[in-house]
Amino acid sequence: MPNLARCSAVFLPGDPARTGRFAFHPPMDGEPVPAVPPGGDVRAEQLTLVGPDACPHRVAAAVLDVGAALPLLTRGRRHPDASPSVAFWGAAALTALGLTARGLLLPGLSPAGHDAWRAGPLTAEDVEGLRRLAASMPPEAHAFPTGTAPDGGALLPEPERLLRGFLDAVADTLPRAPAAALAAGGPVLTAPEPRQAPGLRAWAADVAAGHDAGVRLSLRIEAVGSEGPAAGAEAVTAPAFRAVLQLHPAGDPTRVADAAEVWAGRAEGFGLRARLDALPALHRAARAWPALSPLLSAAVPDAVEPADEELLELLGEAGRALAGAGVAVHWPRDLARSLTARVVIGPPAETGGAPVEEAASGGGGGSAPPPLLSAHALLGFDWRFTVDGMELTRAELDRLAESARPVVRLRDRWVLVDPEEVRRARERQPRKVTPLDALGAALTGSTEVDGRQVAVEPSGWLRTLRDRLAEPEGGHAELAQPAALAATLRDYQLRGLGWLDRMTSLGLGACLADDMGLGKTITLIALHLHRQGDPATAGPTLVVCPASLMGNWQREVERFAPGTPVHRFHGAGRGPAGFADGEGGAGGFVLTTYGTMRRDAARLAGVPWGLVVADEAQHVKNASSATARQLRSIGARARVALTGTPVENNLSELWAVLDWATPGLLGRLGTFRRRYARAVEGGDPVAAERLAALVRPFLLRRRKSDPGIAPELPPKTETDHPVPLTAEQTGLYEGVVREALAGIAAADGIARRGLVVKLLTGLKQICNHPAQYLKEDDPVLAGRSGKLELLDELLDTVLAEGASVLVFTQYTAMARLLRRHLAGRGVDTQFLHGGTPVPEREAMVDRFQQGAVPVFLLSLKAAGTGLNLTRAEHVVHFDRWWNPAVEAQATDRAYRIGQTRPVQVHRLVAEGTVEDRIAAMLARKQRLADAVLGPAEDAVTELTDAELAELVSLRGGAR
Repeated sequence: MPNLARCSAVFLPGDPARTGRFAFHPPMDGEPVPAVPPGGDVRAEQLTLVGPDACPHRVAAAVLDVGAALPLLTRGRRHPDASPSVAFWGAAALTALGLTARGLLLPGLSPAGHDAWRAGPLTAEDVEGLRRLAASMPPEAHAFPTGTAPDGGALLPEPERLLRGFLDAVADTLPRAPAAALAAGGPVLTAPEPRQAPGLRAWAADVAAGHDAGVRLSLRIEAVGSEGPAAGAEAVTAPAFRAVLQLHPAGDPTRVADAAEVWAGRAEGFGLRARLDALPALHRAARAWPALSPLLSAAVPDAVEPADEELLELLGEAGRALAGAGVAVHWPRDLARSLTARVVIGPPAETGGAPVEEAASGGGGGSAPPPLLSAHALLGFDWRFTVDGMELTRAELDRLAESARPVVRLRDRWVLVDPEEVRRARERQPRKVTPLDALGAALTGSTEVDGRQVAVEPSGWLRTLRDRLAEPEGGHAELAQPAALAATLRDYQLRGLGWLDRMTSLGLGACLADDMGLGKTITLIALHLHRQGDPATAGPTLVVCPASLMGNWQREVERFAPGTPVHRFHGAGRGPAGFADGEGGAGGFVLTTYGTMRRDAARLAGVPWGLVVADEAQHVKNASSATARQLRSIGARARVALTGTPVENNLSELWAVLDWATPGLLGRLGTFRRRYARAVEGGDPVAAERLAALVRPFLLRRRKSDPGIAPELPPKTETDHPVPLTAEQTGLYEGVVREALAGIAAADGIARRGLVVKLLTGLKQICNHPAQYLKEDDPVLAGRSGKLELLDELLDTVLAEGASVLVFTQYTAMARLLRRHLAGRGVDTQFLHGGTPVPEREAMVDRFQQGAVPVFLLSLKAAGTGLNLTRAEHVVHFDRWWNPAVEAQATDRAYRIGQTRPVQVHRLVAEGTVEDRIAAMLARKQRLADAVLGPAEDAVTELTDAELAELVSLRGGAR
């Protein structure tokens, strides 16, 4: 860069403008500057340039395209030894980038007929600034010959014209905006390579005329006739209107004159040229709004009096078309526009607001669910209509509808409304809604009516309740922890307990979605104990959880709630669904698994549960599954979902969890998908915020990284280890890709998606170990897998330090290969998978926590949740899962409260393979930070053949 900064810089324009180039060459006099060797974007060329003696010379130069030269110029201008030409073009580059950032870009054709962008339209201030900049152009900045002067000297380009050419080159290089293809009717103006587009010449000339004419047009709408109702007249009157044509100088839009004044010669600064320039602009305006057509044949195009339907057109398509043609429409200053509707939802007037205090205090100490939240306590749904803050009475709305005019006089103001909108508003009638529907609308601030979002204003106790729920952890009196709890809750756990009590006491369900390891179990035990203090909420608590967590729940209850009965409803010889008479355990815990619950839901539903808890609630994320349906059949005074990942794949899973906890909150699944999920997953930030407002009160989410949550946790280090494939792996990988892509290209529909999933599964298995892919019965393992070799190295270090390690893989076959390999090396291991019996799982956890087994091999799906394995200081992900949230859950088996040592996370990634690119691909597909993709396999199976080939092709890394 220093060498180029000291060189002379010359801009060489091209057609189209983006083919222009910059030449950097040593000065032609004085001490030479070493040339920068060609490479990358730099090319070496011999050019004829003009020297200080005004004569042409052949010069060796380094040549760059405009796009490559821009960063060099903007940085080079600051170099202490920068040449005058580099300093000038650096300043010009900043100016060009500023114009582009302001959106001053016009599409069109170059003189040779290529598609091209140019800088514009420019204001008078822009033009004056460019002239000043061009006047400072040093001779060497435009030192290339364009001809020969009469005295034999070389002619140089005119500075201002060359500067404008450079601005156009930047405008033509940077955007290439796809939106231009819609305007142009094809793919031109979007591709980097120049395209001939002679068919667009008329369109380009029209665009150029619209922005480069000496004048621009606007319309002033003014009333003709009555200024208001006479005394005693009706409140609504309807005058006539006319549209007055106005002219503005293109370089000074603040100056304006009526067309009648211009044609009469009475408008200062507007001459014959202004009238000539106005005519083609008026033709374009008449095409946008045919009501202006009479002006084309008028001797003086002063004004038209549009009919009501023509005036109404200005509110919609015609107004937008005029704006596109550069014609602004100015309505009367005191005009009230846009009829808006909102809905007031709240208790019926006859209730007198009595339930307000009952609802607002529901978080107190376990009062029964208030009747106002039952399906029978219907609330009012009343419409309010306003125009610019002026609320209309029903009588005024009726008169507006009967006038059927777009612009009327109402309460001494002009009101511009669409008669069709008024008609629809008139048809809106008050009705009743259920409390849950009302609460959802109050939380989001809107509701959908006939496919449109309408603002909602809650009233009475509903507004109080909305305000209380809007801040789950704030604005509430702190709840004391139960005296029977044999532990001291952390501050955030105590806040979570208070939140759970408020929600369940109101008859609302809740989802506690704290990170794994932050103490959801102890918080639920505290909630159970607290609810036993009030007969209205007391009763047994049913916990439905994965089989691997039953032992943990029993130990935690016995530890933190000593004396509280715990009953396992599980196994072939399981007893009663609840507590038998005389056991004295009516206020105890019953633990069961999802599988047992599914089979014995009818028995469980016969028990009057005080609380039902779904632990690892993502197990019922599929609302149509038998497990989810049976869980819904079990009634209780309150329901609580516990999960560290409320959304693993898509927003329908979030619906399933929350609709179980609070049935009806999010509406029917189809409505939820249409109203929220598709828009959020498609990248709509408004829909995302609306959904967040609805969900936030019912879902409490805290992360370990949040300030003040778990400051005592040791650091966690995450490392991706790129691993090269062996020669055998490389051969297998390339062969599978080649064969599979050919088959995929010939398939479609479900068959194609199946082939894609099969390909990806095979490639991931090859990345792990050839023996896994080949399904070898008695394989030789050493020396065939880069991942296995790296795992050996990691384990050598870990075991030498006396540390313990968790090794996760999604494939049980791979885990068995690892166990066999490590046994051959004398490394003691144990393997937990989906088929491991519950008692054996608990024994495995105990052995590992006691340090008896240093290496714990785990199936990602079977052991990725619920287990407490804080003995581990290292976590190895042998293969990558589709969803980082699942990997994070697995890591949290070790990185959770109780961990006192730093945790190192190792992710083994086969270099240059699908594993190396799958995470980046999913990130690109994700359109919104809080939105979630569909299942990862679906995202991949919908790739085009070219995208799939790009994803799976092998790139280096083999040996």
